[in-house]
Amino acid sequence: MKKLFKKSLFLITAALLSFSLFAEGSKEYVKQEINAKDRCLPTFYESILKKWEFSMGWKEGSNPKKWKQAGLEKARELIIQNEDKTPFDMVVFEEEQREGYKAQKVVFNISAESRVLAYLLIPDTGKKHPAALMLHDHGSKFTIGKEKMVRPFGTTEEDQKKLAEAENWSARYFGERFPGDELAKRGYVVLSFDALGWGDRSVQGFKTDSQQSLGSNLFNMGTSFAGIIAQEDCRAAKFLASLPQVDKKKVACIGFSMGGFRSWQLAAISDDITAGVSVCWFGTMKGHIKIGDGQLKGNSAFSMLHPTIAKFLDYPDVAGLAAPKPMYFIGGDDDAVNPTEGTKEAYEKVHSIWKANKAEDKLKTELIAGGEHAYLPEQQDSSFDWLDKQFK
Repeated sequence: MKKLFKKSLFLITAALLSFSLFAEGSKEYVKQEINAKDRCLPTFYESILKKWEFSMGWKEGSNPKKWKQAGLEKARELIIQNEDKTPFDMVVFEEEQREGYKAQKVVFNISAESRVLAYLLIPDTGKKHPAALMLHDHGSKFTIGKEKMVRPFGTTEEDQKKLAEAENWSARYFGERFPGDELAKRGYVVLSFDALGWGDRSVQGFKTDSQQSLGSNLFNMGTSFAGIIAQEDCRAAKFLASLPQVDKKKVACIGFSMGGFRSWQLAAISDDITAGVSVCWFGTMKGHIKIGDGQLKGNSAFSMLHPTIAKFLDYPDVAGLAAPKPMYFIGGDDDAVNPTEGTKEAYEKVHSIWKANKAEDKLKTELIAGGEHAYLPEQQDSSFDWLDKQFK
């Protein structure tokens, strides 16, 4: 018993001495272990960044076909949690004639769990048309989603409220245009639907802070907020390509802000998308790890965070998996959402990837001097003209 007591006393003394030395030698470190209140980073975050190797990322001299095959397999594994082949079972329940095209409200099965309301624009001519899936932004504006990209319609009080909100959004970011309607005027079939948490898939009182809870709960269920959005984008692309009015070889995705993120991601992982336009959301992961960046605040970041993907692929690596499909990236050097240096680095990498695929003529990257976080008529026309050329 005495031996046991002496041994225990020795261990306790040693532990206290160890703690005392640790505390004494690390006072300054402990005081500042986390910096910033709402965009928390550990003080050692730069050390973590130095360890990032993106083990499956694009390297100069890589075989583009082998790299893409391995990268796509890993990206789909980490981004798309489940394969879903639920019949779409579309129903049209309201329609409005517009100049040269019809606007329809349709419902279809986006997944085995969710049947969603969407806007579908169909040109009046009977032939097959090119098509565009319009991917809405985040904006911490949850009461409208699809209505940001396509002009809403309807006679109810709720319809009129959404129209007013959508017009305000259009004036703020799109030069008082609805990008989806502009494409329909050009002869495109257009689809716009709500991502989970927006528009008709939201709930009264859902706000920025609510995403933290939603994202965390989905992690605990073995999936993710970003993964569900990505999988549903793939399903929407397949639905659009399946419509009888659509030329399956000419199906584009176009997105602004968070929709821009969704656009290059979707172009990479979906076989149904044949071209993409990404506006105001592109860069490197390291480029976004900066004090003040929106990706660090949590909340809205959950809609774009795929757990563990940073071990394998950087953002431009994922986007590069779309090569050699035609892609057009638009950004601005005065965009508060996208750090300019990160955007430039990402552009450099995707040009390397498309060049290796002997398809650099199919890639266009633009960084507008003085360009802010917006998709203005000039950029819309530029991207639509470019898309017309790709689809001839």
